[in-house]
Amino acid sequence: MYNISYSRCQRLLLACVAALLLFASCKKTGSSGPVLTGVRYYAPSPNDTAMASLTPSGQWVVLEGHNLKDAVQILFDGVPATFNRTLFSDTSAVVQIPTVIPFNSVAAGDLNTIKYVTTGGSATLSFSIVVPPATITNISDEMANPGDSVWISGANFFLISDITFAGASVGSYNVSSDGTSLAFVVPQFSTGGPLSITTKSGTTATPFNVEDFTNGVLCNFDNVFTYQWWSAGLDNSSAKFPGNNGTYAILNTNGPLSNTDGGWWNGGRSINCNGAQWVPVANLNDPLANWALKFEVSVPSAWNGTSIFLAKDGNWKYIARYEPWKVSDNATAPFKTNGWRTVTLPLTQFLTKPTNGKDGTGIMAPDLTTLVGSSGNGSINAYVINDGPGPAATGLNVAIDNFRVVKIK
Repeated sequence: MYNISYSRCQRLLLACVAALLLFASCKKTGSSGPVLTGVRYYAPSPNDTAMASLTPSGQWVVLEGHNLKDAVQILFDGVPATFNRTLFSDTSAVVQIPTVIPFNSVAAGDLNTIKYVTTGGSATLSFSIVVPPATITNISDEMANPGDSVWISGANFFLISDITFAGASVGSYNVSSDGTSLAFVVPQFSTGGPLSITTKSGTTATPFNVEDFTNGVLCNFDNVFTYQWWSAGLDNSSAKFPGNNGTYAILNTNGPLSNTDGGWWNGGRSINCNGAQWVPVANLNDPLANWALKFEVSVPSAWNGTSIFLAKDGNWKYIARYEPWKVSDNATAPFKTNGWRTVTLPLTQFLTKPTNGKDGTGIMAPDLTTLVGSSGNGSINAYVINDGPGPAATGLNVAIDNFRVVKIK
């Protein structure tokens, strides 16, 4: 009798223990998964308010919820985010939004979602993630001919509905997976106009015109001809520099320049023009950074170690150095182009000569009037010089066209 009762008690005790373990296990499993309830700004109070939407920008935000401490992955529209678990608590997690979300390839089920994965499970929050407006930072050739290939650099080239170039619609185009570049063939156009890109977030357009050979032009060697006869040679051969727009100037050193060769007045080593309007008088109070000198170059053979100095009115107080072969202060690499390329030198790059230093390496002008004068009018000058420590590694043979000053901001 005793043995039977003991056996029953033992079985009952084991059953109770199993039930308790199962209950504890179920309770742990049911409560350890994360829960997301919202997103707020990562800022001191009172600016740490709730967010209604976000854009991929690299900014830091705070995710709110429960059981957030043991995160192993956090995804915005399926893209993993950067985080540091030392900034987490059970109810909040400080996370950096991805800088780029490739909206063109995001799966439909991942759009407008934040997924939070921990060692205990996962949770998904529906949240508005907005495509930022496109930004345009560079156009490979602003004066390209119809049928030429052009590529654009920038950001957020996603969900594009329309592209226009000089007022003409671009039929087809290719976009990089990260949305930072796109390429297309220049369509037929009738006159100059902006480059515009329309996406789901609106339209972005350049503040200047492409294919504009009149407005802001200082010299294009054709219908705006301020060229002085004694300068570098002119040509219009499409065999020498294919893809040209009419006449262009040629800077040629006929071989590498020797050490500290500053003889820009020698044949073929300078471009000198008569006066033209750099900046309208009405805009002379604009910030210096809002305006830029632009021109096109074609460099068919390697160029390394000789500089082109740009000056207004031959005034050496402020010089802009064009040195595309310079990788850093201590490194160079041969530079050449495949056809014509647009060069943009913001007027902030016209610099003084420091004491015991080199021209164009000092400080910028304090304002537009100081740089371009109270009339905003003057000549453009280009000088070929080697002011380096030794002989140039190569000679220079470059065609230049379409000097112009335009508003870039």
